[in-house]
Amino acid sequence: MSRCRQNYHEECEAGVNKQINLELYAMYTYTSLAFYFERDDVDLKGFAEYFRNSGKEEWEHAQKFMKFQTDRGGRIVLQDIKKPDKDEWGTGQDAMETALALEKTVKQALLDLHKVSDKHNDYYMSDFIEREFLGEQVESIKKISGYITNLKRVGPGHGEYHFDSETLGD
Repeated sequence: MSRCRQNYHEECEAGVNKQINLELYAMYTYTSLAFYFERDDVDLKGFAEYFRNSGKEEWEHAQKFMKFQTDRGGRIVLQDIKKPDKDEWGTGQDAMETALALEKTVKQALLDLHKVSDKHNDYYMSDFIEREFLGEQVESIKKISGYITNLKRVGPGHGEYHFDSETLGD
């Protein structure tokens, strides 16, 4: 048992480990998306860069949770990272729909983890989740939703190419 552990319930510790795995899964999925759009037969560099940056962000989230876990005296228990659901991601709009669903899944998991911390009166953990993650999730969901709206507006092909270079390429 860690000497620094205080008021850190085992259910909170297990929930953090579950969240770490989900953040790593999101990173894995975004990495797959990035390299899909980098393929020579897809070649949409803006999408590739957007998803590459999203993957890095998810990796940083996993690291924040790992640091939180060790700071609280918990133990990190890494699990196998689930393979992304696909290898072929379709159009930019299809990929953004996938990203939106993924971000909503991550947000719901954060809200569920927050409930666990509330249940065990772990105010420090609740504050950590609110301060570090929830606002960012809301912003990300809003941004991706706007991208989907604009991708529907411009359509596939030439419109998607311009969206890639004009919106994601900045």
